[in-house]
Amino acid sequence: MHEIEPFYNWIDYYSAAEDERSPFYGTVYSEFEYDKQIYNFLLHPQWDQIGSLTLYLKVLFVDYDKGYSIIELIGEWNDAIYNDIMILKRELIDLMIGEGITKFILIGENILNFHSSDDSYYEEWFQDIEEGWIAGINFREHVLTEFTANHIDYYINFGEYLNHLSWRTLKPEQLYYHIEEHVQRRLN
Repeated sequence: MHEIEPFYNWIDYYSAAEDERSPFYGTVYSEFEYDKQIYNFLLHPQWDQIGSLTLYLKVLFVDYDKGYSIIELIGEWNDAIYNDIMILKRELIDLMIGEGITKFILIGENILNFHSSDDSYYEEWFQDIEEGWIAGINFREHVLTEFTANHIDYYINFGEYLNHLSWRTLKPEQLYYHIEEHVQRRLN
């Protein structure tokens, strides 16, 4: 896992470490000191910590004018033991909502497992964004099965189109427009 880096092709468009409105503002990253780990597996030092022992992330892009963010995730999403959704909601999502973000794109191809608890924080997140939405793209099939079995798909948009999206070939605005169009079509 230490070789899996967050996506960097958009660094010229946005850096959370340089965004004064970001909780990661001013973060200095090492290229050589591996100070993060999930269980016994080291993580690349460019990932950001939110207080979870198993879930790390990278805010790849935020557009405050259009009110959306793109967040790449890595690790094990474990609500059962570590209450990762509560940590994610309180340490990042609530702050972003406070800055006007109501549309969230979660990239989940590096989420290895999901362990559920209850859905109250997902419901709270969904209610907090009123006119917004949450979309999960490229999550692994067994993770999607667990999300669906635990009714997380009531709050986060998943689907065939979103499960196989070639997002790395797009610019952030293009990805947003593809997902916005897809979500709006599903809502109508």
